Amino acid sequence: MKVLHFLTATVVAAAAAVGAMLPMAVSEAKADESYVLAECKAAYLCDYESGTVVEARNETQRLPIASMCKIMTLLLSFEAADSGALDYNEQIPVSENAAGMGGSQVFLQADLSYPAAQLIKSVAVCSANDSCVALAERIAGSESAFVERMNERARELGAENTLFANCTGLPKEPQYSCAKDVAVMLREMLTHEKYYEFSKVWLEDFKHPDGRETRITNTNKLIRFYEGCDGGKTGFTNQAGFCLAATAKRGDMRLVSVVIGADNSEERFSGVKNMFNYAFGNYESKIVLNAEKMLEERAEVRGSKISEVELRPENCVTVFGKKGEAGNISVEYNISDCLKAPVRTGDEAGYAVVYKDGIEIGRTRILAAQNADKYSWWDAFRKAAQY
Repeated sequence: MKVLHFLTATVVAAAAAVGAMLPMAVSEAKADESYVLAECKAAYLCDYESGTVVEARNETQRLPIASMCKIMTLLLSFEAADSGALDYNEQIPVSENAAGMGGSQVFLQADLSYPAAQLIKSVAVCSANDSCVALAERIAGSESAFVERMNERARELGAENTLFANCTGLPKEPQYSCAKDVAVMLREMLTHEKYYEFSKVWLEDFKHPDGRETRITNTNKLIRFYEGCDGGKTGFTNQAGFCLAATAKRGDMRLVSVVIGADNSEERFSGVKNMFNYAFGNYESKIVLNAEKMLEERAEVRGSKISEVELRPENCVTVFGKKGEAGNISVEYNISDCLKAPVRTGDEAGYAVVYKDGIEIGRTRILAAQNADKYSWWDAFRKAAQY
């Protein structure tokens, strides 16, 4: 394993834990100036990539979160699709139980079937309870079995102060979460690019198989009225108050903000907006390793027609911190001395570690970015014939 070192120029940085190998690692970036935050029971603001906490209030207090629990319902739906257990185009039959859900709904008709993607979209856009239950019954066989998966997935994500009792967030005891856990779940859901196809819809007609149409409007008003906001989930019950978890991206920086228990709808939106404004105004994020770009380094290949292959990071690694705070960022590449053919795109070729002032802040695997086929008998014969 050869070790290469790369030192960047001085860049903005703060203590941050980054990288897909430690996706839920969280460090703190303590704010040294105040800003306006709506009155609420709990709040949380963090960098999406690193999880670095910018500001928090009562972040681990167990509270009802109403429909924000649908973040987990959506997450499990996307994961089911990614694993092949669910097809976005498949028709999902609606049970009497699902069609009879109260609260926010798209008025699904029992005994009719709807495309999975359409149901997921209605959950992401207008918080449809009936669609939630229809998806839960399809994915796990019953809502209760689906709720067991929700709680299991929460534990896997390290959401220690979360317990689900249903997939909708409608009042049912015991059921709770906290601002920090909601941020953790939202960060995980945001890794699914398919989500953004639904989350940015503002107004749309939901078409039923029987010819009816239901107008759906995004409950997250920041989608339309805040620059960079492209996702999130609202929630409200008398017990939970007004809640909102949202994300916004400007440039290379994406933020996640959570408000639980605001007194009214305007305060949850203004509270999240103010937190976003503070972070975008005072912090920045720099990409140190970009998963979309090839590395200058290459890996040698033995037993192939080509002598080396191009490499890329598996995931982006960023440095997040206060504007104007400088630090020396270095990258250590640990790349295999020689790969053995055949090599396929995506094969592991080593890993990279990012340091800030000598302290590790993130790492990611290094992958082959092209194929390197093994020498065939005919390839060896032709090469020998050249001499």
